[in-house]
Amino acid sequence: MNKPMNTYFERSALSRIPVNCLLVDDLQENLLALSALLRQDGVNLLLARSGDEALNLLLMHEVALAIVDVQMPVMDGFELAELMRGSERTRRIPLIFVTAGARDERRLFAGYEAGAVDFLYKPIESHVLISKTNVFFQLYRQQQQLAYELRERSETLRLNEMFMAILGHDLRNPLQSIILSAQILQQTQDEAQVKAMADRLLASGQWMDRLVDDMLDLARSRLGGGIGIIRQRMNLENVIDRQLSEFRISFPQRTIRHSKKGGCLGVWDENRLAQVSSNLIGNALQHSAEDTVIDVNLDGTAPDQVKLEVISVGSIATELLPHLFDPFRGGERLPTHKGGLGLGLYIVRQIIDAHNGSITVQSENGHTSFSVKIPR
Repeated sequence: MNKPMNTYFERSALSRIPVNCLLVDDLQENLLALSALLRQDGVNLLLARSGDEALNLLLMHEVALAIVDVQMPVMDGFELAELMRGSERTRRIPLIFVTAGARDERRLFAGYEAGAVDFLYKPIESHVLISKTNVFFQLYRQQQQLAYELRERSETLRLNEMFMAILGHDLRNPLQSIILSAQILQQTQDEAQVKAMADRLLASGQWMDRLVDDMLDLARSRLGGGIGIIRQRMNLENVIDRQLSEFRISFPQRTIRHSKKGGCLGVWDENRLAQVSSNLIGNALQHSAEDTVIDVNLDGTAPDQVKLEVISVGSIATELLPHLFDPFRGGERLPTHKGGLGLGLYIVRQIIDAHNGSITVQSENGHTSFSVKIPR
C-alpha cells in the first residue's frame, strides 16, 4: 500500500515549511546586512523601510517573526509594535527590537511593554541573531504542523461521525428488504413469488455489497495515499460499450446517445475505469428527467490522452459545485439518490487521480457535463 501523500507536513519535512520574516529598518544598508545574515532555504525575508511599509506587508503576508529597528522617523519601532498588538491578525507575531542607542533600562522596559520577546543592541553578534531567529522559525513550523494535524483530526472525526450516520441509514433499506423477503419466503409455496423474492434478495445483497465496496475504497484512499490501480493495455471503448448495454437494459425507457472519435487504447485499470463510467452515467440517469437524453462521448483523437464526457439535462446548484467531489458532501445526496453513501464522485476522482488524469464538471444553461481526461 502506498505511503500517504501528506509529505509537506510530515515531521521529517518540518524544516521545509516556508516562513516569512519581516525586517524593518529605515536604513537600506541595515536591511541588507540583516538579510545577508538571515538568508536561508525556506525563509522569505520581507523588507520594509518604514512602519507604514511594514503594516502593508503584514496585511499581505503571514509572518513568523518581525525584527524591528527602534529608532525610525515618523513611526518608531514602539509605535509600530503598538499598532501590531492592536490587530487580531498581528498581535501574536513575535517581535525582536534592534537599536543602536546606548543601553537604557527604561527603553528596555518600554520595549518589553510594547510586546517584544527580545531586545538586541547594535552591533549585533551574528551567531546570537541567527540562533534566536532559528528558534522562532522552528516554533512557527511546529505551530503550523500542530494546526494541520488538528484540522486533519477534526476532519477525520467529522467524516467518521457522518459515515456512521449515513451508513446506518443506507444499510437499513436493503437489510429491511432482505428480512421482509425472507419472511415472505417462509410462508409461500408459489413459485413465481419465490422467484420474485429471490430476485429481491439478490438485488438487496448486491446493494449492500456496493456499500461495502465504497467503504473499503474510502478507507484505502484516506489511509493508503489513494486508490491502488492495476494497469494493463486495454480499449476504453469496450468498457463504455459494456456499461451502456447494461444501462439500456436497466433503463429501457431512457435514450442514451453515444459518440466516439479516434482510438481509445491505453494502459489503465479496466475495472476501475468501468467503475468511473458506471458512476458518471448512472448519476446522469438518476438525476435527470426520464424524457431527456444522456450523451456519452469518447474522444481519442489526441495522441497522449483520451477524453470521456457525460452530458445530461439539468443543473447542479452553484453552492454544491465546490463540494461535489468531497466524501458525504457531493450532489449525490439529493432526494433522488439510490443505494449510495454519497461517496461515488469522491471515489471517481480518486481513481482518476491514480491514473494521473483530471475530472471537471460544468453546470450551465440547463445542462451538466462531467469531463474526464486520462493520459494514455
